[in-house]
Amino acid sequence: MNPFSYARPTAIDEAISLFRPDSRYIAGGTNLLDLMKENVTRPAQLIDITRLPMSDIEETANGGLRIGALVSNSELAWHPLVQRRYPLLSQAILAGASPQLRNMATTGGNLLQRTRCYYFYDSTTPCNKREPRSGCSARGGLNRIHAILGHSEACIAVHPSDMCVALAALDAVVHVQGPQGERRIAFADFHRLPDETPERDNTLVDGELITAVELPAQGFSAHCSYLKLRDRASYAFALVSVAAALEMDGGTVRDARLAMGGVAHKPWRKQEAEALLVGKAPDASTFTAAADALLEGASGFEHNAFKIELGRRAIVRVLTDAAKGAAR
Repeated sequence: MNPFSYARPTAIDEAISLFRPDSRYIAGGTNLLDLMKENVTRPAQLIDITRLPMSDIEETANGGLRIGALVSNSELAWHPLVQRRYPLLSQAILAGASPQLRNMATTGGNLLQRTRCYYFYDSTTPCNKREPRSGCSARGGLNRIHAILGHSEACIAVHPSDMCVALAALDAVVHVQGPQGERRIAFADFHRLPDETPERDNTLVDGELITAVELPAQGFSAHCSYLKLRDRASYAFALVSVAAALEMDGGTVRDARLAMGGVAHKPWRKQEAEALLVGKAPDASTFTAAADALLEGASGFEHNAFKIELGRRAIVRVLTDAAKGAAR
């Protein structure tokens, strides 16, 4: 048993003032409690944020949507505005976890999920993410679920979230508040690649708290699709996932968004790949060119090289579905 103290503030400023380096914020706890049980993390203090005023979903002045950090995944996925205007997000959330977990998991917590790499959870093995400069057991071990893009010598783990793949494609913005005040972080800049510091998953600094996620007005509601390929039909993390969103102008693509999950330390998106779709007919050759661009530089390991071709086929399939208006 690792002893820890427990605090339950009722104001955001109070929660931030309580934070110290060995503290952790907790809401639904669907990931943090597992990490504590496995001795991967041992916080000296838990700061329960469930009483903070961050549970609303509201429209913004510019026609977008502001989602409080404490909104549950279930509430978000089934919210009428999300289903009508951002069906890509709803699809992605419902592809993840189980109904019971989605009822507890929160929007802010989803962004902060840690990798499901076997070696990260096994404290008897070296892991640079868990213990910096100890080594990466996955590189020469069982690496079927691991990264094919953006990996480093220090780490080949992948980010596990489905919701984050959709948020990346939708150009979301993360609102945070900390000891130095409030700031907005573009979703593309929120998560990090491992480089030589894989213990850092994101660009938050100590004490910063996610307060909301904001979606722009454009939700690509008519032409979007999310595909998750996994070892079983439910309650499994993605081997490869793809979020595609298109704006069509007659028989050509006017705007395009494309993001992948299960392949890198963060949701993977390249604007160069999206640019190849714009102004083109939505056909197999166009989609294949975009897939090749998004997967450029991909490299696998002993057990996961199959992900490269799997990812290519998944991208073409999802873009085809989105062009047809599969979300409807």
